[in-house]
Amino acid sequence: MSTDLSAIKRPLAQANGLPNAHYTDPTVFEEEKHAVLFANWTGLAVATDLPEPCDAKPVEFLGLPFLLLRDRTGQVRVFQNICRHRGMILVDGPRKIEGAIRCPYHSWCYSTEGKLVATPHVGGPGQNSHADMDRDTLGLLEVRSHVWRDVVFINVSGNAAPFEEVHADLIDRWREFDQPIYHGGPKATFTLKAETNWKLAVENYCESYHLPWVHPGLNSYSRLEDHYNIVEPSKYSGQGTLVYRQFESSTGATFADFADLSKKWDEGAEYIALYPNVLLAAQRDHSYAIILEPKSLAHTSEHVHIYYATPEVAPDMLARNTELWRGVFEEDIFVVEGMQRGRHSPGFDGGRFSPAMDGPTHCFHDWLADQILAHRQGHSRTAE
Repeated sequence: MSTDLSAIKRPLAQANGLPNAHYTDPTVFEEEKHAVLFANWTGLAVATDLPEPCDAKPVEFLGLPFLLLRDRTGQVRVFQNICRHRGMILVDGPRKIEGAIRCPYHSWCYSTEGKLVATPHVGGPGQNSHADMDRDTLGLLEVRSHVWRDVVFINVSGNAAPFEEVHADLIDRWREFDQPIYHGGPKATFTLKAETNWKLAVENYCESYHLPWVHPGLNSYSRLEDHYNIVEPSKYSGQGTLVYRQFESSTGATFADFADLSKKWDEGAEYIALYPNVLLAAQRDHSYAIILEPKSLAHTSEHVHIYYATPEVAPDMLARNTELWRGVFEEDIFVVEGMQRGRHSPGFDGGRFSPAMDGPTHCFHDWLADQILAHRQGHSRTAE
């Protein structure tokens, strides 16, 4: 089906949100998969999952089998996790690559840079080469990737502009944080599962309107009136606070700050949805990244990773901070699940936006509509 997106393209005060089908219809989900998630720089995983050269981890995203790998030079790369011979899955669990990536089916072998280096018996018993088998053209299929703030972004279609160009504005906005960040380790990561479409998690994250009712604890010191909207059309959106309260332990200890930050960040913090599926935070003493993984039309996994300014963090403080954030993000689950159920109401027209409060959400809808309309136009030209 082809949905009508004209109401989204109106000015904020007159616009409606996405039609219900964008949350409930499998055909529309399939369209968005290609038009939005495969066509743009989409968050896949974190580079911390590969601490050393030759570390490998298989990752499935929307049914596609990928191999996340740090090559011998230390560069993080993403390949399709299949042998070029018969399409066999190469790596079925996280591990260190010893020597080469060997296909378990016919033992074709690949280097950590993706080159095909061995084809046993390909020309017959004892003949490991054949004139018609050009190894240079049969390496692993590499997917365009880029690492920023430890998040591994991929562009499945291969057609997006370079990451640094697409996201130059946010990179510049957070230039002060262009310094080493350190993942807090296993106790600084967790996954939340929500029975909702992935877009509702983005929509909820990028606005502060819901704070008084959904996050009363947070709102008690970072009130709704202390927040501001962040709206960058066709780029990203989110919210900021002017009263960020630094984490303190029971003894008054704090985390180390990131170095040389301007006074803005003494009590300021920003929370931005980087389209399509990565949610980021910039704060003086720690940050986080949330990668939204659409498991299906109405099921989403939220992979949360928390980072610090120094590699060594007091374990008790780290654990408590993780639980504090887990509590905040868990408070949002009933909201995104409730909106998902509500999208099955035939009378819902996408909803209206508060001109004062919903600018970040409308910005996301407007961007997404542009991606879909461009995709449809491309298909129309192809059909001609």
